Amino acid sequence: MLYLLASNAVHDGHMPLFNLLRYITFRAGCACLTALVISLLMGKPLIAMLRRIQRGGQPIRALGPERHLLEKTGTPTMGGVLILFSLAISVLLWGDLENGFVWAVLLTTLAFGAVGFADDYLKLSRRNTDGVSKRTRLGAEFATSLACGWYLQTLMPADVANMVAFPFVKDLLLPLGFAFPIFAMITITGFGNAVNFTDGLDGLAIVPVVIAALVFGILSYVVGNHVFADYLQVHAVPGTGELAVFCAALVGAGLGFLWFNAPPASVFMGDTGSLSLGGALGSLAVAIKHELVLCIVGGLFVVETLSVVIQVFWYKRTGRRVFLMAPIHHHFEKKGWAEPKIVIRFWIISVILGMCGLATLKLR
Repeated sequence: MLYLLASNAVHDGHMPLFNLLRYITFRAGCACLTALVISLLMGKPLIAMLRRIQRGGQPIRALGPERHLLEKTGTPTMGGVLILFSLAISVLLWGDLENGFVWAVLLTTLAFGAVGFADDYLKLSRRNTDGVSKRTRLGAEFATSLACGWYLQTLMPADVANMVAFPFVKDLLLPLGFAFPIFAMITITGFGNAVNFTDGLDGLAIVPVVIAALVFGILSYVVGNHVFADYLQVHAVPGTGELAVFCAALVGAGLGFLWFNAPPASVFMGDTGSLSLGGALGSLAVAIKHELVLCIVGGLFVVETLSVVIQVFWYKRTGRRVFLMAPIHHHFEKKGWAEPKIVIRFWIISVILGMCGLATLKLR
């Protein structure tokens, strides 16, 4: 909104200081700070309200680690509302509202958040861990992701619109044709649920999301600039530089939420937060043609998901378990690792993976 006002003011020759608002880097910094301040200011009142409304807090799985029943019972959930509110306000304030990429990613994020909100609401109202049915939930996610993939495809240059780009090798492109929206659907929905699987310990999911958002903010800025994209050997997608503002707002919102979600958590993000954050990362990756790089940067989410798939597959085949419990962070809990140790070590892994993602930018 401020970008459009600034553009009109500069065009009319008024308030030359507004020219600053035309720079993506300046607005990205402001977006990050705005989202951070909003989440910090709203955190305590929102948590207090959630405690009053939810009373017993998030239902804890009886099959989960025994310690969770003792330590986490009564903690309110749906903290993802705080992330989404601060993110949306910041993006609407500092982003270019005439940019289709911004709307595609923001609306996908909010739609996934709505699915998660419905899931959290049903769990709370029923006082168990059964939320929206898997068929309904996946159907809504697939429909949203498919629409997002199709729309993003229409915004891209024709030479890369239906292509999958490979890291490190700029000249290697896989043409998908009409199947590209399906590939986008799998990517976005897959990461939506991957973050959901990872959100099992205090602070475990939000920091890897912040790291991934920071990396994709840099990648978005590069991909959206023809000069930088050519120099760093990636495919340019005009207009995606504006997604750096979205990523910066996501970083600020995530850090603000971490203030209240750090161990011991005062609030859980719930499916409202985890599904929306995963959907945001997936749609960002599709928009800037870095879907495979997301598998590197978000490698922790991939491993968490694979641990669940392997556990279920092997148990159905043999009746035995590969891990003591899945997702894999619960395996380490069962082995006796303290929760902060698991969380911090997983954070360190995420930082390393984030640096690996940036390393895909190759100088000429």
